[in-house]
Amino acid sequence: MKRGLNLIGALSLATVLLYGCENAGTSTATEGSTSTEVTKGDINIAFVYTDSVINKYDYFKTKSEELTEKGKKFEGDLQGRASGFQQEVQTFQQTGGNMTVNQQRAKQEELAKKEQNLMTYRDNLMQELSADEAALYSEVYDRVQKYLKTYAESNDLTMVLSYTRGGAVWYGNDALDVTESVIEGLNKEYTAAPADTAK
Repeated sequence: MKRGLNLIGALSLATVLLYGCENAGTSTATEGSTSTEVTKGDINIAFVYTDSVINKYDYFKTKSEELTEKGKKFEGDLQGRASGFQQEVQTFQQTGGNMTVNQQRAKQEELAKKEQNLMTYRDNLMQELSADEAALYSEVYDRVQKYLKTYAESNDLTMVLSYTRGGAVWYGNDALDVTESVIEGLNKEYTAAPADTAK
């Protein structure tokens, strides 16, 4: 499950998060004001290591653990059903010789239907877990993006880049790395949030 979460995160979080000033570009001058534009000297850029931000975000870790436990519960349930089905198949193999041809055919059809139902149940569980993973990442993205916007405004940053290996950013000076500061802020915000809003 964790490998699945990490894989989804690695693929999904390769997106560059950009935060531009509201005054970026040229604005039309109004009476008593002058037009402004962002020049190279005005641009303040920082970046975060995406994997670190996500994996060290306490909210994500908590929800990932809950999802992992849900996956284990599903796995146990599925194994129990599969074991019961296998036992039924073995019983039929041992006693089928005592049945009439019609009884054997009916039992085979019954077992085939049960096998199909078991496979459908397995697929439904996998789809539910996959949907839960997607929902978790979507929520985490929203939380991180919302926090980064506030962080950027508070630290006079024009842009915050998402740094991932093989992503859009090939190099970043360590002085521009705000990963730990962002992680600390995210976790403080999560810890300080009321229990009902932190869920």
